[in-house]
Amino acid sequence: MNVRRHHISAAALAAVTALGLGTLTACSSDSTAAGNTDKFDVVASFYPMAFLAEQIGGEHVSVTSLTQPGQEPHDLEISAKQTAQLQESDAALYLKGLQPTVDEAIGQSEVGTKIDAATLTSLESHAAEAGGHEDEHADEHADEHADEHTDEHSAEEEHGHEHEDGQDPHVWLDPVKYAEVAEGVGKAFEKADPDHAADYKKNTEALVGKLNALDEKFEAGLAGKKNSVFITTHAAFGHLAERYGLTEEAISGLDPESEPSGARVKELQKTAKADGVTTVFYETLVSDETAKTLAADTGLKTDVLDPLEGITDKSRGDDYFQVMEANLEALQTALGAK
Repeated sequence: MNVRRHHISAAALAAVTALGLGTLTACSSDSTAAGNTDKFDVVASFYPMAFLAEQIGGEHVSVTSLTQPGQEPHDLEISAKQTAQLQESDAALYLKGLQPTVDEAIGQSEVGTKIDAATLTSLESHAAEAGGHEDEHADEHADEHADEHTDEHSAEEEHGHEHEDGQDPHVWLDPVKYAEVAEGVGKAFEKADPDHAADYKKNTEALVGKLNALDEKFEAGLAGKKNSVFITTHAAFGHLAERYGLTEEAISGLDPESEPSGARVKELQKTAKADGVTTVFYETLVSDETAKTLAADTGLKTDVLDPLEGITDKSRGDDYFQVMEANLEALQTALGAK
């Protein structure tokens, strides 16, 4: 796995946000719609799951997202109203390990169809890479920061930021894994709502085709890259890095709100110089201050690499595919592939 993060626990899961009711687009126009329509009512945990439900369900579903647009989907709290909404829904679509309060609420609910995206594809473990000190600078820092690493690791565990077995849940940023999830969701919809199974199957095949095309576009677009290392604010891009032969260096690990240590900043400065890094990436849902400070201190550029945890008016696109294509363009520029 090509993810190098030395003084943070990469097994920790940047898990869950302040939550609210948010409805997605055309399939559901009322945030209280779930469970109260004549359609197949789906409650989705956050944007990547809601997007799948809408694309696969089409006109037959009413989709309600538990995470509002613009909310970073970690540290989410479920309201009593949302809990009741779950009970009335036909299906719940979530990614276990990303939002612990969602996991708990769905686990305790009586919703008939529970679809855990984490079971529909393979989740890679980043624990070994995080603590295994893969690169040439790691060993010299290991002893110096052992206590710091332990303290951070414990703090992350306390906040519930670890997926089972230290697995990285950000599978939607890998089009191939996201396609595997889509196939599983499509089959679940077919079983739960057999009257519309043919349409679900057709819609799933169309979505998977588009995701395969996106994968090919990333492969071709990054084929001529001059370097492979990129720096991000938080470690959301491990699966994408693994897919396309890249190395992610995260400033603040899997928790996008955490502050990096001084040692980590110095380490990234060395890495940037050694690996020819040109750009420090930040994202739209959290502060860009740390990324811009590191870039200024190292003479690097900054740009957006969007983890696609939500779509806002600041997003470089209106949906998953548009934002992923914008991410590809940003990576191509930063890695010298265009």
